[in-house]
Amino acid sequence: MDTFNKLTDLFRQFPGIGPRQAKRFVYFLLSREPSFLEELTDHISTLKRDIVQCTECYRFFAKRTSAPLCPICSDKSRATGELMVVAKDTDLEAMEKSKTYEGKYFVLGGTIALIEKKNGDVLRIKELISRVEKEVKAGTVKEVILALSANPDGEHTADELRTLLTPYNVAISTLGRGLSTGSELEYADAKTLKNALKNRSF
Repeated sequence: MDTFNKLTDLFRQFPGIGPRQAKRFVYFLLSREPSFLEELTDHISTLKRDIVQCTECYRFFAKRTSAPLCPICSDKSRATGELMVVAKDTDLEAMEKSKTYEGKYFVLGGTIALIEKKNGDVLRIKELISRVEKEVKAGTVKEVILALSANPDGEHTADELRTLLTPYNVAISTLGRGLSTGSELEYADAKTLKNALKNRSF
Protein backbone atom coordinates (compact mmCIF):
# COMPACT_ATOMS: atom_id res chain seq x y z
CA MET A 1 0.00 0.00 0.00
CA ASP A 2 1.44 3.40 -0.96
CA THR A 3 1.73 6.37 1.42
CA PHE A 4 -1.33 8.14 0.02
CA ASN A 5 -3.66 5.20 0.63
CA LYS A 6 -2.07 4.39 3.99
CA LEU A 7 -2.65 7.96 5.19
CA THR A 8 -6.20 7.82 3.86
CA ASP A 9 -6.85 4.67 5.88
CA LEU A 10 -5.39 6.29 9.00
CA PHE A 11 -7.58 9.38 8.63
CA ARG A 12 -10.64 7.15 8.17
CA GLN A 13 -10.07 5.91 11.72
CA PHE A 14 -10.85 9.41 13.05
CA PRO A 15 -14.41 9.73 14.45
CA GLY A 16 -16.94 10.91 11.89
CA ILE A 17 -14.48 10.79 8.96
CA GLY A 18 -15.49 8.89 5.82
CA PRO A 19 -13.43 7.88 2.75
CA ARG A 20 -13.96 11.14 0.86
CA GLN A 21 -13.05 13.35 3.79
CA ALA A 22 -9.99 11.22 4.49
CA LYS A 23 -8.78 11.70 0.92
CA ARG A 24 -9.37 15.44 1.16
CA PHE A 25 -7.12 15.54 4.22
CA VAL A 26 -4.31 13.84 2.29
CA TYR A 27 -4.70 16.14 -0.71
CA PHE A 28 -4.68 19.10 1.68
CA LEU A 29 -1.39 17.93 3.18
CA LEU A 30 0.09 17.53 -0.30
CA SER A 31 -0.77 21.15 -1.09
CA ARG A 32 0.97 22.56 1.99
CA GLU A 33 4.55 23.74 2.41
CA PRO A 34 7.10 21.34 3.95
CA SER A 35 7.31 23.60 7.03
CA PHE A 36 3.61 22.96 7.76
CA LEU A 37 4.12 19.18 7.56
CA GLU A 38 7.17 19.40 9.81
CA GLU A 39 5.25 21.39 12.42
CA LEU A 40 2.34 18.96 12.23
CA THR A 41 4.52 15.89 12.66
CA ASP A 42 6.41 17.53 15.54
CA HIS A 43 3.18 18.20 17.44
CA ILE A 44 1.87 14.69 16.77
CA SER A 45 5.11 13.11 17.95
CA THR A 46 5.07 15.04 21.24
CA LEU A 47 1.33 14.76 21.88
CA LYS A 48 1.51 11.76 24.21
CA ARG A 49 4.40 13.33 26.10
CA ASP A 50 2.84 16.75 26.64
CA ILE A 51 -0.77 15.66 27.19
CA VAL A 52 -1.38 13.26 30.08
CA GLN A 53 -4.39 11.62 31.69
CA CYS A 54 -5.65 12.57 35.12
CA THR A 55 -5.40 9.66 37.55
CA GLU A 56 -8.68 10.60 39.23
CA CYS A 57 -11.17 11.72 36.55
CA TYR A 58 -9.30 10.31 33.50
CA ARG A 59 -9.56 13.47 31.41
CA PHE A 60 -6.62 14.49 29.23
CA PHE A 61 -4.82 17.71 30.19
CA ALA A 62 -1.64 19.61 29.35
CA LYS A 63 1.16 18.50 31.63
CA ARG A 64 2.74 21.45 33.44
CA THR A 65 4.07 19.81 36.59
CA SER A 66 4.63 16.27 37.82
CA ALA A 67 1.25 16.33 39.59
CA PRO A 68 -0.95 13.39 38.52
CA LEU A 69 -4.20 15.36 38.90
CA CYS A 70 -5.73 17.76 36.38
CA PRO A 71 -6.51 21.39 37.38
CA ILE A 72 -10.16 20.52 38.09
CA CYS A 73 -9.44 17.56 40.38
CA SER A 74 -6.70 19.46 42.20
CA ASP A 75 -8.89 22.56 42.69
CA LYS A 76 -9.89 22.54 46.37
CA SER A 77 -12.60 25.14 45.74
CA ARG A 78 -14.61 22.72 43.60
CA ALA A 79 -17.64 21.11 45.26
CA THR A 80 -17.01 17.51 46.27
CA GLY A 81 -20.59 16.45 46.99
CA GLU A 82 -21.45 15.89 43.33
CA LEU A 83 -19.70 13.67 40.81
CA MET A 84 -20.69 14.14 37.18
CA VAL A 85 -20.13 11.19 34.85
CA VAL A 86 -19.56 12.11 31.19
CA ALA A 87 -18.79 9.87 28.24
CA LYS A 88 -15.82 11.77 26.81
CA ASP A 89 -13.50 14.73 27.28
CA THR A 90 -15.43 16.93 24.84
CA ASP A 91 -18.56 16.52 26.99
CA LEU A 92 -16.61 17.68 30.03
CA GLU A 93 -15.34 20.69 28.09
CA ALA A 94 -18.87 21.60 27.01
CA MET A 95 -20.09 21.47 30.60
CA GLU A 96 -17.18 23.61 31.80
CA LYS A 97 -17.85 26.21 29.10
CA SER A 98 -21.47 26.45 30.24
CA LYS A 99 -20.26 27.51 33.71
CA THR A 100 -23.25 25.78 35.31
CA TYR A 101 -21.48 23.04 37.28
CA GLU A 102 -18.88 23.42 40.02
CA GLY A 103 -18.36 19.83 41.14
CA LYS A 104 -15.99 17.05 40.13
CA TYR A 105 -16.06 14.81 37.03
CA PHE A 106 -15.44 11.27 35.87
CA VAL A 107 -14.78 10.53 32.17
CA LEU A 108 -16.22 7.10 31.39
CA GLY A 109 -14.46 6.72 28.04
CA GLY A 110 -17.54 6.19 25.87
CA THR A 111 -20.96 4.60 26.10
CA ILE A 112 -22.34 1.08 26.03
CA ALA A 113 -23.70 0.37 22.56
CA LEU A 114 -27.36 -0.61 22.60
CA ILE A 115 -27.57 -2.67 19.41
CA GLU A 116 -23.99 -3.87 19.20
CA LYS A 117 -22.20 -6.18 21.55
CA LYS A 118 -21.72 -4.55 24.93
CA ASN A 119 -18.36 -2.83 25.12
CA GLY A 120 -18.28 -2.35 28.86
CA ASP A 121 -14.83 -3.96 29.02
CA VAL A 122 -13.27 -0.92 27.32
CA LEU A 123 -15.05 1.59 29.54
CA ARG A 124 -13.96 2.68 33.02
CA ILE A 125 -16.97 1.17 34.77
CA LYS A 126 -14.92 -0.66 37.42
CA GLU A 127 -12.94 2.52 38.11
CA LEU A 128 -16.16 4.52 38.46
CA ILE A 129 -17.66 2.02 40.91
CA SER A 130 -14.43 1.97 42.91
CA ARG A 131 -14.34 5.76 43.14
CA VAL A 132 -18.00 6.07 44.12
CA GLU A 133 -17.62 3.36 46.75
CA LYS A 134 -14.52 5.02 48.21
CA GLU A 135 -15.98 8.53 48.28
CA VAL A 136 -19.33 7.43 49.68
CA LYS A 137 -17.49 5.72 52.54
CA ALA A 138 -15.49 8.91 53.07
CA GLY A 139 -18.71 10.91 53.16
CA THR A 140 -17.74 13.19 50.30
CA VAL A 141 -19.92 12.23 47.30
CA LYS A 142 -23.66 12.57 47.89
CA GLU A 143 -24.90 12.54 44.29
CA VAL A 144 -23.75 11.00 41.01
CA ILE A 145 -24.99 12.89 37.95
CA LEU A 146 -25.14 10.76 34.81
CA ALA A 147 -24.54 13.45 32.17
CA LEU A 148 -24.75 11.36 29.03
CA SER A 149 -26.05 12.23 25.57
CA ALA A 150 -29.81 11.96 25.04
CA ASN A 151 -29.54 9.20 22.45
CA PRO A 152 -30.16 5.43 22.69
CA ASP A 153 -26.58 4.55 23.64
CA GLY A 154 -26.42 7.32 26.25
CA GLU A 155 -29.73 6.33 27.81
CA HIS A 156 -28.78 2.65 27.78
CA THR A 157 -25.48 3.44 29.50
CA ALA A 158 -27.27 5.56 32.11
CA ASP A 159 -29.65 2.67 32.87
CA GLU A 160 -26.74 0.24 33.25
CA LEU A 161 -24.78 2.59 35.52
CA ARG A 162 -27.84 3.34 37.64
CA THR A 163 -28.26 -0.39 38.27
CA LEU A 164 -24.58 -0.83 39.14
CA LEU A 165 -24.39 2.20 41.45
CA THR A 166 -27.70 1.73 43.29
CA PRO A 167 -26.19 -0.50 46.04
CA TYR A 168 -23.77 2.25 47.12
CA ASN A 169 -26.30 4.45 48.93
CA VAL A 170 -25.77 7.51 46.75
CA ALA A 171 -28.34 9.70 44.97
CA ILE A 172 -28.26 9.08 41.21
CA SER A 173 -29.62 11.63 38.77
CA THR A 174 -29.73 12.17 35.02
CA LEU A 175 -29.91 15.39 33.02
CA GLY A 176 -33.48 16.61 32.66
CA ARG A 177 -35.50 18.56 30.15
CA GLY A 178 -33.57 21.02 28.10
CA LEU A 179 -31.47 18.40 26.35
CA SER A 180 -33.52 17.27 23.36
CA THR A 181 -33.84 13.60 22.49
CA GLY A 182 -31.10 12.37 20.20
CA SER A 183 -28.71 15.23 20.92
CA GLU A 184 -25.00 14.90 21.69
CA LEU A 185 -23.92 16.54 24.93
CA GLU A 186 -20.79 18.13 23.46
CA TYR A 187 -22.85 20.16 20.94
CA ALA A 188 -25.37 21.55 23.43
CA ASP A 189 -25.25 25.28 24.16
CA ALA A 190 -24.74 26.75 27.63
CA LYS A 191 -28.41 27.56 28.22
CA THR A 192 -29.49 24.05 27.25
CA LEU A 193 -26.93 22.48 29.58
CA LYS A 194 -27.95 24.81 32.39
CA ASN A 195 -31.62 23.79 32.04
CA ALA A 196 -30.73 20.11 31.74
CA LEU A 197 -28.64 20.26 34.90
CA LYS A 198 -31.18 22.31 36.83
CA ASN A 199 -34.04 19.96 35.91
CA ARG A 200 -32.18 16.71 36.39
CA SER A 201 -34.27 13.77 37.55
CA PHE A 202 -33.59 11.16 40.25
